[in-house]
Amino acid sequence: MLELLDAWLLAPFDYGFMKRAFVAGLALSLAAPPLGVFLMLRGMSLIGDAMAHAILPGVALGFLFAGFSLPIMSLGGILSGLLVAVLAGSVSKMTGHREDSAMASFFLISLAAGVMLVSLGGSSVDLTHVLFGSILAVNTTALVLIATISSLIVIILAVIFRALVVECLDPLFLGGQGVRGGLVHGVFLGLVVLNLTAGFQTLGTLMAVGLMMLPATTARFWSKRLEGLIGIAVAIAMVASTGGLLLSYHLSLPSGPAIILLAGAAYLLSALLGRHHSLRERLQRRASPLGAPDSH
Repeated sequence: MLELLDAWLLAPFDYGFMKRAFVAGLALSLAAPPLGVFLMLRGMSLIGDAMAHAILPGVALGFLFAGFSLPIMSLGGILSGLLVAVLAGSVSKMTGHREDSAMASFFLISLAAGVMLVSLGGSSVDLTHVLFGSILAVNTTALVLIATISSLIVIILAVIFRALVVECLDPLFLGGQGVRGGLVHGVFLGLVVLNLTAGFQTLGTLMAVGLMMLPATTARFWSKRLEGLIGIAVAIAMVASTGGLLLSYHLSLPSGPAIILLAGAAYLLSALLGRHHSLRERLQRRASPLGAPDSH
């Protein structure tokens, strides 16, 4: 039994590429889910997906100029994502349209432009690598970059945490305390862009948002407290990233989709069996006598 567990859980990490992928997955799992929780609480869940596509043109331009140079592609992705965020906010203010509709429009433009640029400068293999990533191909340079960006996100998030919570709940009160809500919002979107840029090497621009949003939305079925949401989301992301790596190693599956599908399986199970807002909880509430106290 112990030999079987060793062969399935520990032996794969004897290889350097698996160790690097494991550390990269843990780094992203610490930084991405808290951002996803705040996106969910702010009613901006789909903004994360839009921002994931917004970095694509910058990544594509970096690829055209420097090939698969992760620092250059990451810099291009950061600049592109920030530019789209600023443009969407500006269009929203000038025209009165909702920010999410402006973001959706720019996300479609960015996706098309990015795919076009990568296709012009490379092959279908290059396009697949940029869109879907490859966590097993993470080298030392990529690992250092991912760990540095993830650490920076956690530190900045800790610094603005209180202001971010208040801005979610009562923006007017935050303004009354002399803190500009727009600044907090801008810094937060910048952190989202940074995280997605760190994640594109491992999960690609199409799925980088998965490790941010799926654990966050899953945690909603198990906790109603902010600290509980963040803790559960981080734990789910860690299990999904590690479990996805092991599944991809043993079953010869693509690593990125395996990680996201495992997180998706956790979401579906939680929707059925979770403590709050799940199918099980709803059935129990219907079956309980009228006036019976809520067990939760």
